[in-house]
Amino acid sequence: MKKTVLAVAIAAVVTPLHANEQSKKQPTNLEHIQIISHHDRLRTESGSATLLTEVELEKFEYDDIHRILSSVPGVNIREEDGYGLRPNIGFRGVTPERSKKITILEDGVLIGPAPYSAPAAYYFPVTTRMTAVEVFKGPAAIKFGPQTVAGTLNMVTRQVPDLQEGGIDIATGQDGYQKMHGYYGNAFDDVSFLVEGVHLAADGFKDLDGGGNTGFDKNDLLAKVRYQFNGAGFEQNVQLKLSYADETSHETYLGLTDSDFSDNPYRRYAATQPALMETEHQQIMLSHNMHNSAFSLTTRLYRNDYERDWLKLNALGNTNASLSAILAEPQTYQAEYAVITGERNSVVSGETSHNLVMGTNAREYYSQGLQLDGTWQFNLFDFDHKLSFGARYHQDEIDRSHFEEIFVMQDGVAEHIVGSKYDTSHNIERTDALAVYIEDAITLDKLTLTAGVRGEFMDMHYHNKANLNDWQDKKARIWLPGISGFYQFSDSAGMLFGVHQGFVPSSPQQGNDIELEKSVNYEFGGRFNDGITQFEMVSFFNDYSNLKESCSQSNCGDDTLLDTEFNGGAVHVYGLESQFAQRYPLNMQLEVPYSVVYTYTKSEFQQEIFSDFVQWGHVKKGDELPYLPTHQATFNIGLNSDNWRVNVAFKYVSSMKEAAGRSWQSDAGQQVDVPLAGIKTDSASVIDVSASYDIGQFGRIYAKIDNITDEVNIISRRPYGARPSKARQFSIGYKYQF
Repeated sequence: MKKTVLAVAIAAVVTPLHANEQSKKQPTNLEHIQIISHHDRLRTESGSATLLTEVELEKFEYDDIHRILSSVPGVNIREEDGYGLRPNIGFRGVTPERSKKITILEDGVLIGPAPYSAPAAYYFPVTTRMTAVEVFKGPAAIKFGPQTVAGTLNMVTRQVPDLQEGGIDIATGQDGYQKMHGYYGNAFDDVSFLVEGVHLAADGFKDLDGGGNTGFDKNDLLAKVRYQFNGAGFEQNVQLKLSYADETSHETYLGLTDSDFSDNPYRRYAATQPALMETEHQQIMLSHNMHNSAFSLTTRLYRNDYERDWLKLNALGNTNASLSAILAEPQTYQAEYAVITGERNSVVSGETSHNLVMGTNAREYYSQGLQLDGTWQFNLFDFDHKLSFGARYHQDEIDRSHFEEIFVMQDGVAEHIVGSKYDTSHNIERTDALAVYIEDAITLDKLTLTAGVRGEFMDMHYHNKANLNDWQDKKARIWLPGISGFYQFSDSAGMLFGVHQGFVPSSPQQGNDIELEKSVNYEFGGRFNDGITQFEMVSFFNDYSNLKESCSQSNCGDDTLLDTEFNGGAVHVYGLESQFAQRYPLNMQLEVPYSVVYTYTKSEFQQEIFSDFVQWGHVKKGDELPYLPTHQATFNIGLNSDNWRVNVAFKYVSSMKEAAGRSWQSDAGQQVDVPLAGIKTDSASVIDVSASYDIGQFGRIYAKIDNITDEVNIISRRPYGARPSKARQFSIGYKYQF
């Protein structure tokens, strides 16, 4: 893939709410949106927010954002490849499909390939180099659009140090797993810098018919330079950030029949031998921050470029059966199934039976913009105010150049037919967006009341490069108000509440019949923190006037309606999020930290619909959304001494429906099939274990086992056939920091 030249960034983020007195002595952290204290005092911010610190991230040394977020309430996930290469994350019941309905940030800036035009997050930052993860839901997320129904995920990279520091982290494990991670930073007077690199790889835990790699290889490089100075009554700094990432992964959408899954859940059919994803991502960002005790203003100029080519099985030739139908009914489609598994050749007795139609979805993206965020603290009419404000001009684009090629199955090997390439899709979608927000938090004795509004103003363009008469320009304008509050009963306890307007934009190519996704979202709950025990419980209710869904290859597969969006009408999603944590001292040398996170979620369509979307179909009032578990729970417990630690995580996710409705036939006689109607994924109970030992000045050694019981479950049958959860994996590593 060609390497594009990086472009630019002036960045900033809202002035941090510092967690404790120690953090107040440190320089402003541009990467965090908000620093939240979990253990030092009662959090009095309104809205639901969770911070996972570097210490918490190091407990299990996860490289998979799915596993990291299992300790955050209100997060619903659909696993896919077992490694989290292309995460499927939702908050509070929104579809987790490609994380397209949450706002994803890195260091406070939109990091998705095209967050407005094509928000499906096929690129996701390497979590190994993150030093914190922040999750905002409900009214707390009103500052961080464009997707505001569910919330915001912000991943924080390492800060430029004020003194010399560095570290290495190397690990190896089962299935060819390897990790090499290193960083170094230093300061010279007012100039400081950081360089960091990560290499991750694995051979994969699946068994490919005919042999071969089913794993991945990822590289990630980061460099930052910061200059600090004082002027005009402000402390100021300018920072340049450059990053580069690439990935090669041998991934496919093709799963197994239920019978083959039962025999060997980790099998991969011979037809997936050529499958290959190659990606490349580049970012440049320039940031400027100026602040004093009452005022802060941060400016960012940023550019992200992303390219991807994904070769994978799209269909079989000479058959009307889809891949999903073949795997759902292999006895009906015996010849087709035999070709996919390599048991039958594509050419039999000189006649072509079923070729392998391999498609490459080649896409180029860019996103760029100028973003300003500020805060101003003042007193007016004897009330303390904290005014937050911001504006962002953003432009993003997706350029699709899809094509297909013919392969034949010959003696269990998928062979390419030279010269068989033909184009399937060439189009561009682009959005120019201006977003603004203003929010005022007013302290009235024990009540902190926050009121704000966000505006999104979008100009969108679509054109088909193969047909110059197929184009569309459209506009969208929307204001999103919100109000929330926190009432402090005592130094240890308080109540939070809020309501805000949620919104998800539609893509540029969709017609005016596709409505914007809008909802009114409510939350109510409470917090307790006495320095020993931390407890939070929040109930939520999302009242959708229109729930929208889109058909992509990852959820519709070989459907003829790819990139089409659908209206779902009114839907209710409601539930309860709770988290509890304590540290129990056994004696002077040992303590037991433990925590419980539980999420209950329910959903209901409020009207009957007849949809062409394969995950809905004929939906009746009261039907539930697909891929939304009712119950999720995580119990973490550890045993810590001065120089060693052991941690265990128990995770449970209940089964999920794979389709909301059922098949139906239109008045015109058109049959809409919903092949997974009435079918559910398996419930899952997974145990991860980690241990570490400090060897003083020589660093630390650690070991961990993901899925220690080697439990295997069907995590999804989308888009074609059953796919397994990650197999047991043991790894051991060494970490040294100075």
